[in-house]
Amino acid sequence: RVQPVESGGGTVQSGGSLRLSCEVSNPLKHDYCMGWFRQSTGKEREEVGRIDPDGSPRYTEYPGSVKGRFTISRDAATDTVYLQMNSLTPEDTAMYYCAAGPIGRWCEYISGPGGFRTWGQGTQVIVSA
Repeated sequence: RVQPVESGGGTVQSGGSLRLSCEVSNPLKHDYCMGWFRQSTGKEREEVGRIDPDGSPRYTEYPGSVKGRFTISRDAATDTVYLQMNSLTPEDTAMYYCAAGPIGRWCEYISGPGGFRTWGQGTQVIVSA
């Protein structure tokens, strides 16, 4: 199965940007949905986006607070999924995770975080005021 590995987190001032990366080992080039999630201390994990094997973002899953600021993309050649985050605020401070859905299953057939099977270790994002 795939194993996501996140990178790109760090500390940024309010109004700044970060680009998170998630690499997945997929030598057999299986199709799978990838999702980005975040979880702040004391808060429930929430999805910030997902993307299909063909590179089509599924913005339906974005919470209203990140729409227009977060963009998800996918490089099939390198099996890397990106999360571009702009106009960051302290409320965006969280641990960010990427997760892979079941092999062969596209995003529209995955319901909620529980539908994603394999999770990365997370990368911390801290936004200072």
